[in-house]
Amino acid sequence: MSDISSPPVVVPCIDLMGGKVVQLVQGRKKALEGEHPHVMLEKFAGFPVIQVIDLDAAMEQGENNAIVEDLATRARIRVGGGVRNVERAKTLAALGVDRVIVGTAAFNADGIREDFLKELSSRVGAEKVTIALDSKGGRIVVRGWKESTSLQAADVLRQLEPYCSGFLCTYVDKEGMMQGTDLAWFESLRKSTVREITAAGGITTMDEVKALLGMNINTALGMAVYTGRLDLNELRQLLPSGNVAIS
Repeated sequence: MSDISSPPVVVPCIDLMGGKVVQLVQGRKKALEGEHPHVMLEKFAGFPVIQVIDLDAAMEQGENNAIVEDLATRARIRVGGGVRNVERAKTLAALGVDRVIVGTAAFNADGIREDFLKELSSRVGAEKVTIALDSKGGRIVVRGWKESTSLQAADVLRQLEPYCSGFLCTYVDKEGMMQGTDLAWFESLRKSTVREITAAGGITTMDEVKALLGMNINTALGMAVYTGRLDLNELRQLLPSGNVAIS
């Protein structure tokens, strides 16, 4: 089970839609298409883990399981998108992914779906689960960021710890906008859990990346890498000595 003793790393992202690598702004508007998934893996060589989000599955418009399975044979990947039941999580785990990322299914109008999370961690293994806490306007949002809950991420981290090995925390307010992120928010999250945290959403500059790594927070990068705003070779220099993989 990962905790804050694990060295933080930079995590490049691959978002899949219609079999292609894409980047969206605010989870909706397609901003650009990347190269073939194999080419992107080559570009991301040296990074110990890659984050893959199946946007088709998230939008309930199909899935990219064949691509996910192929990527899992070539790299260590964490996969999310459309994991709304235990069977979907088991399917992804069977494809060979390192972690399954669960977001919407972990919550309902009344709060945390503990019965679901207990079953998920029992059947898939808590060490294989990352819980996504996508936050907008200070509240956790679900269903493709279209619905807001009454929950704040910092308030539920401890309660969620038994069911996962870490958290993917996205600052949705600035996702894909290349306008920077909220370092103070991530710092408050770091103080609220002993589990691993991966930050995402609006991270644009090397100073932000270094600040997050300095907080012992993994840094997931998408738009800033695809547009060339951040240089992959410079980012590789920030990896832990010996390229220590997350476990």
